[in-house]
Amino acid sequence: MTEASEPTTLIRADGRTADQLREVTIERGWSEHAEGSALISFGRTKVLCTASFTNGVPRWMNGKGKGWVTAEYAMLPRATNSRNDRESVKGRIGGRTHEISRLIGRSLRAVVDTKGLGENTIQIDCDVLQADGGTRTAAITGAYVALADAIEWARDKKFVGQRARPLIDTVSAVSVGIIDGTPMLDLAYVEDVRAETDMNVVATGRGLFVEVQGTAEGAPFDRRELDSLLDLALAGTAELTRIQELVLAQAIAAAGE
Repeated sequence: MTEASEPTTLIRADGRTADQLREVTIERGWSEHAEGSALISFGRTKVLCTASFTNGVPRWMNGKGKGWVTAEYAMLPRATNSRNDRESVKGRIGGRTHEISRLIGRSLRAVVDTKGLGENTIQIDCDVLQADGGTRTAAITGAYVALADAIEWARDKKFVGQRARPLIDTVSAVSVGIIDGTPMLDLAYVEDVRAETDMNVVATGRGLFVEVQGTAEGAPFDRRELDSLLDLALAGTAELTRIQELVLAQAIAAAGE
């Protein structure tokens, strides 16, 4: 077998093996005002995800008996090592911001039964407080927790039926890439900029793909390398699903005390 098919023995600059996630933490209820919220950390990348509930849907959905979930993504001016102007000051939203906002929305809607949600809207806001690679994947993973909490808030307020199951699965995301011929999981920024192949993978808790965004930054990659990266990503999202479920289970236990 080639070097690229045996990623686990390499030790990275931060001490991780090639198939190891950064330290992941999720702090639920970080915002006192939002119906659901989570501050998520993928290593030094930190994203605040809030979920705002509205009883009602956009005009174009009135009377259809379905709800709507949408998302916006933004970075604080000093989330990176140099300051960037706020896009609101520039007077226009950048293409990257639009792309990631739509990605987060699609990822969440993939696991939402809109009929179960009823004619209600949940707006997700993902704000990057600090960036060190993987901001979109951290945003999706944290947004799911915020969304789950907002739905339970709505159920408690009787906007969502007690027996309704708006969430049909979990969803999380992780980056993978090939660096010096070796597949690696959850790339920090210093790795991301060196990657010969860079990929973001969104998957459900059942291991189904929602979206795969992959690019050869250097030499093209072959089918074997693609399969290796996808296997690595699914192992990563499975671990993220476990963390999400643990955080949400702790919430249920606390509510029952």
